[in-house]
Amino acid sequence: MSNDANSISYRGMSSDNIKGLVLALSSSFFIGASFIVKKKGLKKAGASGVRAGVGGYSYLYEPLWWTGMITMIVGEIANFAAYAFAPAILVTPLGALSIIISAVLAHVILRERLHIFGVLGCALCVVGSTTIVLHAPQEREIESVREVWDLATEPAFVFYAVLVIATVLILIFRYVPQYGQTHIWFYIGVCSLVGSLSVMSVKALGIALKLTLSGMNQLTYPQTWVFAMVVIVCVLTQMNYLNKALDTFNTAVVSPIYYVMFTSLTIVASVIMFKDWDRQNPTQIVTELCGFVTILSGTFLLHRTKDMTDGSMVASRLAKHGNEDGFGDEGIPLRRQDSSRTP
Repeated sequence: MSNDANSISYRGMSSDNIKGLVLALSSSFFIGASFIVKKKGLKKAGASGVRAGVGGYSYLYEPLWWTGMITMIVGEIANFAAYAFAPAILVTPLGALSIIISAVLAHVILRERLHIFGVLGCALCVVGSTTIVLHAPQEREIESVREVWDLATEPAFVFYAVLVIATVLILIFRYVPQYGQTHIWFYIGVCSLVGSLSVMSVKALGIALKLTLSGMNQLTYPQTWVFAMVVIVCVLTQMNYLNKALDTFNTAVVSPIYYVMFTSLTIVASVIMFKDWDRQNPTQIVTELCGFVTILSGTFLLHRTKDMTDGSMVASRLAKHGNEDGFGDEGIPLRRQDSSRTP
C-alpha cells in the first residue's frame, strides 16, 4: 500500500508539472520585481509632479514605471502559461513567492528594512510552497477543450458558478454601495469570488492554446471563445474592485486578505471542476493543506512586519505624515486605514 502511495506521489511531479512549476516561479520573480521597479518610478515621478496617491498621473510619463508595468505583464503571461501545464492547486499558492521577492528586493534596493519576523515569514512561505510542490497532484490528461467544457458543465461546478455569480451580484448591488468604503471584505469578496472563476477560465483557455500550438487546433471550437469571453469579463471585474480596495484601504491590509480569499476559493473551484483530489490519497491532501496554511501564516507575518523597523521610527514617521497632510505612507487617510480594520 505504501509503495502505491509513493508511486502516486512521484508521478505527481510529471514533466507538465515541472514546466508549470518553472513558469510559476518565473512569474513570481517578474511580478515581485515589478512592484519595486514601479515604486521607484512612482517616487521619481512624485518628486517632480503630483503624487499618484493624491490623484496625480505624472507616473504615466515615467519610463521606469512603464518598465515595471511591462515586467508585470511578462510575469502575468508566465502565470497564464503555468495554468496550461499544472493544476491550479500547485500554481496559485506559489503566488506568495512574489511577496517574498518583493520584500527582499525592497530591503536591498529601496532600503526598506526587513524585520526579523519578516524573514521568518519568508521562510514559512518557502517551506509551505515546497510542501505543496512535492505533493501536487498530477495534471489531468486533456485532449480537447470540449473535455474542459464537459468538466465546467457538470452539476457540481455549475452549482458553484451560479452560487458565486449570485453572491457577487448581491454584494455589488446591495452591500458595496453602502459598506464598500468602510468594510474591506466587500471589495475583496467580489475580487476573490470572480477571481476563482477567472482562473478556471484562464486554465481552460491555456489548455486550448497549448493544444493548438501542438498541432490540434482548438480555435474552431466555440467553447474556446466562450472561455475567452469569461476571462475578459472576470478579469475586468476583478481589476475594477481590486483597484477600489487598494484606493480605499492600506495595501498592507488588502494584500494578505486578498491572497488568502482568492487562493482559497481558487483551490475550491479547481477541486470541484478538475477533481484534483480524486487522484490523491488522504495523506497527500492533508499535506497540501498543511503547506497552504504554512504559506498563509508566512504571508500574514511578512505583511504584518514588513514596515516594522524600530518602534520609535515608525511612530515618528506616522506622526510626521499625519501632521503634514493627514495621509499615510501610500497617500491613504490614516482614519480610513483604521476603519479598514473594523470587521
